[in-house]
Amino acid sequence: MLGSFGVTELIIILVIVMVLFGAKRLPDLAKGLGQGITEFKKASRNDSSEEEDTTTKGTNPPASKDS
Repeated sequence: MLGSFGVTELIIILVIVMVLFGAKRLPDLAKGLGQGITEFKKASRNDSSEEEDTTTKGTNPPASKDS
């Protein structure tokens, strides 16, 4: 299966990342990844709330101008 990673595979991936980027840059990469995930979640929540707003706005009939 492609989706299941064992402990050995994760350690190998971590070692490769450390070799490529260096131990000093790993905290910066992790911080950037965390901020990106946070912004993505925030944007997805805003999009879903905007969709709810537009669907509820369309349920009221338009006001007529009988003046």
